[in-house]
Amino acid sequence: MRRALAALALASCVAGCSKGSSGGAQPAASTSLPGGLTPELAAKPVAKVGDRVITLGEVAATLDGLNEFDRLRYQAPERRKELLKEMIELELLADEARRRGLDKTPETQAVMRQILRDAMLAEVKKKVPAPADLPQAEVRAYYEAHRAEYREPERRRVSAISLRDRRRAESALADAKKASPVEWGKLALALSEPPLTLAPGAPVEIVADLGIVGPPDDPRGDHPRVPPELRRAVFEITGDPGATLDRVVPTADGHFFLVRLAGKSPPHERSFAEAERSIRGVLVQRALEARAKELEADLARRFPVTVDAAALEKIEVSAPSPSSSHAAPPAPSR
Repeated sequence: MRRALAALALASCVAGCSKGSSGGAQPAASTSLPGGLTPELAAKPVAKVGDRVITLGEVAATLDGLNEFDRLRYQAPERRKELLKEMIELELLADEARRRGLDKTPETQAVMRQILRDAMLAEVKKKVPAPADLPQAEVRAYYEAHRAEYREPERRRVSAISLRDRRRAESALADAKKASPVEWGKLALALSEPPLTLAPGAPVEIVADLGIVGPPDDPRGDHPRVPPELRRAVFEITGDPGATLDRVVPTADGHFFLVRLAGKSPPHERSFAEAERSIRGVLVQRALEARAKELEADLARRFPVTVDAAALEKIEVSAPSPSSSHAAPPAPSR
């Protein structure tokens, strides 16, 4: 239910900027109002919080902003009463925050700008065709122009045992080549440097699994856990899954690997029918980005932007401490 109220946050903030009005925000004139309401019903007050009026149209608009599955939860009138209660709580807390001046803090203003930006982009999105409304010819033309992107080469799953000593690796090669999947996993646990651990309940045969890669010349076929030397090596193997390369593979970091082909999938070209849905999504996203850029360019022309690059250089960004997480924070969404 809290998620349902996210769509109401902007309306609450905007309402706070127009406290002089005698009522709540009135729904815009439309031939199709949310919830199947008439304009008269949409304007009907259902609650009053201080001098802020919540209308039936606002409740319907909040519900309309949910996805179809979440909306099903509010078919019962009792559940809609719960939603209205949440909306009232939101108004009470928002009003008190404004009285305390929290709406003027830099943090709140930054969040407000993000909400307004998202609302503006939502308006832009309304002018972009839905995926199902794109002409079939346009979707087909994209598929033909990007046919190579829908050709999937053979993929191979790499399993590898890492050792620091070449002689030790070479002496283990004979056992590795004749090992069953379970025996291979046990070898990996016994020999790997650094040592490997097996999660409780996990099958031992996957302990040395590194992931799936494409051919060395495939720009989309790499894997962060598979060094390029191992990627090339696994495509040297001519046998079926379970075969082990008949040589030790050195890597740039000074390790020596026993490389096993743990699985493979044949090359495949996705048909237009298989790719059509994803293509429609790509085309809609491109159209949305193009319209957003047009809007940004128009606004930049109307409201000239100046940047003080020298001032930016004066900011000192401290490095993370060794104990802090190395995960990068999410980039701001457009």
